[in-house]
Amino acid sequence: MDRIGLQTPPSGIGTTLEECLTIAEDIGEFPLIVRPAFTLGGTGGGIAYNRAEFEDICRAGLTASHTQQVLVEKSLLGWKEYELEVMRDMADNVVIICSIENIDPMGVHTGDSITVAPAQTLTDKEYQRLRDYSVAIIREIGVECGGSNVQFAVNPADGEVMVIEMNPRVSRSSALASKATGFPIAKMAAKLSVGYTLDQIPNDITKKTPASFEPSIDYVVTKIPRFAFEKFPGSEPILTTQMKSVGEAMALGRTFQESFQKAVRSLETGFAGWGCGPIKELDWDWEQIKYSLRVPNPDRIHAIYAAFKKGMRVEDIHEISFIDKWFLTELRELVDVEQFLLSRSLDQLSKDDFYQVKRRGFSDKQIAFATSSSESDVRSRRLALGVTPSYKRVDTCAAEFEANTPYMYSSYEYECESAPTNKRRC
Repeated sequence: MDRIGLQTPPSGIGTTLEECLTIAEDIGEFPLIVRPAFTLGGTGGGIAYNRAEFEDICRAGLTASHTQQVLVEKSLLGWKEYELEVMRDMADNVVIICSIENIDPMGVHTGDSITVAPAQTLTDKEYQRLRDYSVAIIREIGVECGGSNVQFAVNPADGEVMVIEMNPRVSRSSALASKATGFPIAKMAAKLSVGYTLDQIPNDITKKTPASFEPSIDYVVTKIPRFAFEKFPGSEPILTTQMKSVGEAMALGRTFQESFQKAVRSLETGFAGWGCGPIKELDWDWEQIKYSLRVPNPDRIHAIYAAFKKGMRVEDIHEISFIDKWFLTELRELVDVEQFLLSRSLDQLSKDDFYQVKRRGFSDKQIAFATSSSESDVRSRRLALGVTPSYKRVDTCAAEFEANTPYMYSSYEYECESAPTNKRRC
């Protein structure tokens, strides 16, 4: 990174506890991040806020590492985190498959963070800068045939960028990017490894564009991790650099709000949508809510809902959690829409009201709960008004070219892209 002029957090590699302590003294301040070498999901690592915690994590990390090495680096807690999926071939063609933004700031493993694709809070200039950095990194590292995942931390105060990680392989984020864009990263990496170049591999969906044509998406993808701490007695439900989720749900929508609410439902944890389920945080006092906002945990997203319901402002939540104001404003709007529904009866909702609510991801069950009616009554009223879902295409090109084998997601817009034929069904 130094050779190509990119910044990384001050760090050092230690093979003994004494070496790690020396590195910590050179960095000069806590908290510090400990990352063992050659482990997956951050196993053995963590965030140390004092010397005692640092020694404990270093011992665990040295034991977990197959090479008995740990990376000790300066903490960037509170910075925004982004990922770019990159592919390169033997002819030095490089394409960016997808950008991914973590809603949770630095300090939470990306597998435990709510993530959104494409990145929502970058300006075009900032995105192009990260794009250029990613291309330079994959070339410098020497990945000549395949994909890589490059992760950046961006200081929200001044835009300073640091490279925090680079995985020269297919990763969990690659699987997310593949499903989100329709670009099969693992398949393409296999073909690149046997000598194909990106311009020689056809796009399976359009049949017209090559793999060197960067995917373009006109929708938003949200991934929310699923946790099961109840199955692991004694484990602490606090999220750090060590991955603790047991699965995840991914959803597509025309807006962040829609895909977010779909993903909440898809977790199958008893929620019909954000705020419509067993939210214990509503019974908490202010100190409990503030603690849940400040310390990353599986229920922080529900604590945000409770904070809004109790009157906390976007600015206040941002100062405590460091979650970007754009996401908090979007979530605040969902609370406002719910409040609108609570002030209406089902018969008072017009066709336009239904469309506005549905485009924000509200389910019939959510609407029923807010309007004190049944789910079947809401569905009957919606269908009577002619409000039905439409289907949109995932085609890698945002409808620029005809798609032969796209897959679909549902939304609530007037135009439907499904185009069914009269051919025999299976």
